Amino acid sequence: MPHLSRSDELVFFVNGRKVLERNADLEVTLLTFLRKNLRLTGTKYACGRGGCGACTVMVSKHDPVSRKIRHFSVTACLVPICSLYGAAVTTVEGVGSIKTRLHPVQDGRHFPEISDRFLSALEDFPATVPQGVQRYQSVDSHQALQDPVGRPIMHLSGLKHATGEAIFCDDIPMVDKELLMALVTSTRAHAKIISVDLSKALELPGVVDVITAEDIPGTNGAEDDKLLAVDKVLCVGQIVCAVVAETEAQAKRAVEETKIAYEDLEPVIFTIEDAIKHSSFLCPEKKLEQGNVEKAFEEVDQIVEGEVHVGGQEHIYGNTGVLVIPKTEDKELDIYVSTQDPAHVQKTVSSTLNIPINRITCHVKRVGGGFGGKVGRPAVLGAIAAVGANKTGYPIRLVLDREDDMLITGGRHPLFGKYKVGFMNSGRIRALDIECFINGGCTLDDSELVTEFLILKMENAYKIRNLRFRGRACMTNLPSNTAFRGFGFPQGTLVTESCITAVAAKCGLLPEKVREKNMYKTVDKTIYKQAFNPEPLIRCWNECLDKSSFHSRRMQVAEFNKKNYWRKRGLAVVPMKFSVGFAATSFHQAAALVHIYTDGSVLVTHGGNELGQGIHTKMLQVASRELKVPMSHMHICETSTATVPNTIATAASIGSDVNGRAVQNACQILLKRLEPIIKKNPEGTWEDWIEAAFEQRISLSATGYFRGYEAFMDWEKGEGDPFPYYVYGAASSEVEVDCLTGAHKNVQRSSFILNFHLQRSSQEGIARDSLKCIVFITFQKTKPLSKGFPNKRVLFLKEGQVI
Repeated sequence: MPHLSRSDELVFFVNGRKVLERNADLEVTLLTFLRKNLRLTGTKYACGRGGCGACTVMVSKHDPVSRKIRHFSVTACLVPICSLYGAAVTTVEGVGSIKTRLHPVQDGRHFPEISDRFLSALEDFPATVPQGVQRYQSVDSHQALQDPVGRPIMHLSGLKHATGEAIFCDDIPMVDKELLMALVTSTRAHAKIISVDLSKALELPGVVDVITAEDIPGTNGAEDDKLLAVDKVLCVGQIVCAVVAETEAQAKRAVEETKIAYEDLEPVIFTIEDAIKHSSFLCPEKKLEQGNVEKAFEEVDQIVEGEVHVGGQEHIYGNTGVLVIPKTEDKELDIYVSTQDPAHVQKTVSSTLNIPINRITCHVKRVGGGFGGKVGRPAVLGAIAAVGANKTGYPIRLVLDREDDMLITGGRHPLFGKYKVGFMNSGRIRALDIECFINGGCTLDDSELVTEFLILKMENAYKIRNLRFRGRACMTNLPSNTAFRGFGFPQGTLVTESCITAVAAKCGLLPEKVREKNMYKTVDKTIYKQAFNPEPLIRCWNECLDKSSFHSRRMQVAEFNKKNYWRKRGLAVVPMKFSVGFAATSFHQAAALVHIYTDGSVLVTHGGNELGQGIHTKMLQVASRELKVPMSHMHICETSTATVPNTIATAASIGSDVNGRAVQNACQILLKRLEPIIKKNPEGTWEDWIEAAFEQRISLSATGYFRGYEAFMDWEKGEGDPFPYYVYGAASSEVEVDCLTGAHKNVQRSSFILNFHLQRSSQEGIARDSLKCIVFITFQKTKPLSKGFPNKRVLFLKEGQVI
């Protein structure tokens, strides 16, 4: 590194190139400079507090004492650029690129060894380096080599993610005449709006306009869920208006100068307990019941009652923005948004601007994490930004920083559950009565659906003859909670599993014995009268016990606890019956559009959204199998409402299933059209057949469609077939806790046995469904598991066979 003399100019280096900044802003962070000034978008904004690591870069400086170059990692969101004089910064783009050469650390097939000196980071609580073994079905030996279904195919964007070259919504470069939007939010939990003074904000340099409810030409959201508040606010963080300015800094400055006068209202409700006290609920009670619960309680040996509290959880996804670009004619709009449901954004913008849906096109290249949080809420941001674009005539970009995102949007629903369980001394549960309340926040959002799924899934893997489940969604003065991975299942199942452990403690039995005694054993019906075969569930359970050496490890844990007073180990095994899909037939439909071009290349479009789960990879696997063409001939550009209309949210663990069937249908239509040509020239190449089809005026474009699975639920009768199918699993984990400090770790190994219904790519399915099981078992612990899962073992069952 060359020696630099001090000057008023800021000089540093980024990825080997000299950067000279003559008017360095003291408040600009390295993250902002990299992304906005140098367009190095591989360094991501996520938490904004230096905790998540998404913005980590390497900084190299000359140490004048040792006369050596020192390298250290920094979180770019916390480092002012003014502190980097003479330093060299290396971003992910500077490590390697798919266009030039990948560094071994970026290639998922090669892992550099970890030096012993780096393992000292674990010395405060010694832990082994995480390892993992995954076993899954091998493809049939007779399967064609070019058929990728069932093979471990790398994520299509995997290498681009590793090199920072994958472009997300927030990474899109500025467009001509683009304006920035910032939101003005309520500072009161429950209040009447007396006045909104915009005068000082509008006088500030760079401020173009302030968008209020009066600027909305169409519908301002729903009656109980306004896009922009009118007359009153229901929570801190509710959006009142939005500032449009030339720069982000100017917009935020104007937000500070927007003065709102309030008159506080009563009551102010924050907790579930307060909501129950004030009878503050968002929807009617949901209830399922079977058998004679009251009579069963009279005939049991013992009864235990208890309460369970489950806290909420933030999504902490990346890419919180939306870019709305108005076109020059016919009120058309292009919207680039990070969402799981672009059709919902499209419809919301249409009703907000009072223009037809066909004038609005939503584009989703990839979503920087969603977990349910991007199903409904991005539509609000898209609609507000669209009002700004409609009023000003300029493109509008609205990106929430982490503070605003967490302030405005809700997360997982906190839960308060009360249970009463009656059982025999043998551990057999004869009666169970559970009542749950979730904190829905100030508007309905998905809270009624979460309550329904909570009740439907609460029995988990257990057959209890006399059963009563009740659930209510509480209205509180908090931001509305919304969809979150598991959609009520983790909270509800924790309550049920708490009952199991309470029974085990009272009977002096091991929890796994009580679980096994009460599990479904034969073909039966659930509490909502849907028939299913528990054989895969039982296989998962038995395989988990066997492959994890559970019983021998149980004895080892007991021996360890006898010898150690301040450190204790615990071992648990939990079964899982997880329902897949939505409880409505219309939400299982899907469509696809497949084009074959004259050079033989194939463009696939479908209604699913790439959330990182690899859905685009799976769709190309399906298309490759059906058309008998290598995946290298195929491409997916984006999800767009202009190519596949009226799509359903990518959620409920069913996106790959239904969209895969739509892609399959489209490819089968195309292949059938090509059959006469192939039969006439069986020795020809794919390119020969496509050229001939074009010459013979055969359409090389087809729409595929899947009508969906039948699913329904009658809550009046308390019965139905709400789910297309189930997936099953069992997981065991061993945890060690330091009783003095609370430090904890996962020891030995964690084992996950999973059963799949359908899976296009074994590798992508393993990643997604292993996470489900990890999320589930984490909820069974008093503390979340940490420091990875050493010796993780994942096995998979399919159609009754170990794979």
